[in-house]
Amino acid sequence: MSTSATASVSTHILDTSVGRPAGGVAVRLFARSGRDAGWQALGGSATDPDGRCKDLPALPEGTTHVRLDFAVEPYFDKKQADAQQDAPANRDSGAVFFPEVAVTFAVTPGEHYHVPLLLNPFGYSVYRGS
Repeated sequence: MSTSATASVSTHILDTSVGRPAGGVAVRLFARSGRDAGWQALGGSATDPDGRCKDLPALPEGTTHVRLDFAVEPYFDKKQADAQQDAPANRDSGAVFFPEVAVTFAVTPGEHYHVPLLLNPFGYSVYRGS
């Protein structure tokens, strides 16, 4: 819940390669109070089976920029291992092209920012949601 002195952030992840939420992805939240300020680690969470992080920490007063770091490599490693149990060898090397996705954005006090991540093994997209 935002107040006039702080912004708030939420996120979810959709794996567009299968058209389903990406559960179990670790998400870390960072904030800073100006373009030249250092990043402050606020904590993190993991996406639930619906692909949502419902318990990200609150932003401190004075936050002007936020960064969400999504650890997607373990998600794809697990997904690939599950798929390989009953399938022939994958023609790819198994390496994850984007092992981590970092999304940085500016915030205004009193606003809520929902930042969905649309993810697939070879690309991603983000946008300001509602």
